[in-house]
Amino acid sequence: MSETGNHIVCPNCGGTNRVPAGKDAREAKCGRCGQALFSGRPAAANAMQFDKQISRSDVPVVVDFWADWCGPCHAMAPIYEQVAQELEPRFRFLKLDTEAEPGIAARYNIRGIPTLMVFKGGKVLAQRAGVVDRNSLKGWLAPHAG
Repeated sequence: MSETGNHIVCPNCGGTNRVPAGKDAREAKCGRCGQALFSGRPAAANAMQFDKQISRSDVPVVVDFWADWCGPCHAMAPIYEQVAQELEPRFRFLKLDTEAEPGIAARYNIRGIPTLMVFKGGKVLAQRAGVVDRNSLKGWLAPHAG
């Protein structure tokens, strides 16, 4: 967090909010729509929300690229949700359905799902494919914590 605060993109309306330094981001609400900026759960993202989140948020954004037909994706979902609950607001957690947003999947050359990627400032910091357990996921994310 900077001395003045972090810019956080609302997962509901896409508005960019500044959360002042020293304020608990878990309690912050969007200035535009009034919804909580962090819910302790991954937020579903379409292409427009995805691009805003990865480019305008000051916290690292973790994205789970998945599809409804994918068995391993369903196995990964509760693990991802649990880690989101534990690590927000140091990270933003998103889920992007590759069937609904094939252009995003193609842009990042997603070949297998589930694939997890960490973004900061619009750049990919880390990427991994396949199901992972809770402790491994937290360990993989630790070097990227905001």
